[in-house]
Amino acid sequence: MSPQKTYWHLQQQGRVPSEYEIVTSKLLIYTGEGFTGRRFELDVPLKDWYAHYQVASPLRCSSWEKFRDPRETTYTKYTGIQLKKEIFVDNILQEIETTGYDERLSGTLMYFLSRVFAPLRYPVHALQMVAAYVAQMAPGGRIAITATLQMADEIRRVERLAYRIRQLQFAYPGFAEDSQARWERDPLWQPLREAVEKLLVVYDWGEAFVGLNLVLKPLFDQLFMKCLGEVALREGDYLLGQILYSLREDCLWQQRWSVALVQVAMEDTGENRDVIQAWVDKWHGLALPAVSAFFPVFAEKQDTRGRRPAPNIPDHMNVFYAGYLESMHLRMPVELPALAS
Repeated sequence: MSPQKTYWHLQQQGRVPSEYEIVTSKLLIYTGEGFTGRRFELDVPLKDWYAHYQVASPLRCSSWEKFRDPRETTYTKYTGIQLKKEIFVDNILQEIETTGYDERLSGTLMYFLSRVFAPLRYPVHALQMVAAYVAQMAPGGRIAITATLQMADEIRRVERLAYRIRQLQFAYPGFAEDSQARWERDPLWQPLREAVEKLLVVYDWGEAFVGLNLVLKPLFDQLFMKCLGEVALREGDYLLGQILYSLREDCLWQQRWSVALVQVAMEDTGENRDVIQAWVDKWHGLALPAVSAFFPVFAEKQDTRGRRPAPNIPDHMNVFYAGYLESMHLRMPVELPALAS
C-alpha cells in the first residue's frame, strides 16, 4: 500500500493541493458535505432553521464544494491584501490631519457631505449584518469564508467612514450630528432604508445572497463608492475620492466571487437561473428607488466649477448594472430612471 500523500478528501485530485484547497474544503460541520458527513449531531431547534432556510432553499447545487473564490482568499492572504490598502488610507488620513486640508473645503461641499456622505455608515452597517447572515447560513465552507471576509470589508468601510466624519467634525463642529435623523426621517434616504431593513429579515440564504450581492449592494457600491467619489473630485475633495476608491476595491472583489458562485449554481442546476432571476426582479423593485432618489442630488453638484466633465449618472448606472447581470446571463428588469431635463 502506497503511503497517503494528502488529506483523504483531496486525494482524488491526483496532485498536491493548494493552501486554499486545504483550508477551505469540507470545512463546515453542519452540512452533508462537511467532514462528518452529517448535518447536526443533536436534534436542536437550530437544526429546523437550517433545514428550512438552507437545505430547503430554492437555490440548489449537487455540491457547493465546486465553488472557488477567484482570488482564492484565505485569512492569511486577506490580511496581507488589506494591510496594503489600510496603509494607503492611513497615509491619506494623516495627510488630511497634518496639512489643514479640511479647512479649504467649501461650505456648499460640506452641506452636500452632511446630507449624502455622513449617513452612509448606517446602511453600510446593515449590509455588514446581511453579509454575516449569508456567511452563517452558507451551505459550503468556501461560501462561508468569502461572505465572512465580505463582512470584514464592511466593518472596514464603516470604520473608515466614521473616522473621516470625525475628522470633519473637528474642522466643522456640528457636522454630521443630524446623520441618524437624516437616515431615519429624511425622504432622500427612506427608499434605501426600506430596502436594507427588508433585506435584513430575509431568512432564505439564497435569497439573502441574491438580494445583497446581485441587486442592492452592487448598485449601492457603484453609486456611493464610484459616483460619489467622482463628485468629490469635481468639487476639489480629491482625498475623499481616493479613500472611496480604496473601499471600492473591496466591492469589486465581492462582485467577482458572487459571479463565480452564480456560474457554479447555474452550471450545476439549470433551474437556478429562473430562481435567481425571480429574486433579482423582486429586489430590483426595491433597489431602484433606493438609488435613483440620489440622482437629482448628485446632479446638483455636476460641473459647478467646470473642473471635470460630469457623467450622466442614470446612464452610467444602467450600463454598469446591465453589464454586471449579463456576466451571469441574467437580465436587468427595468432601467433606472433618467433625470428630468
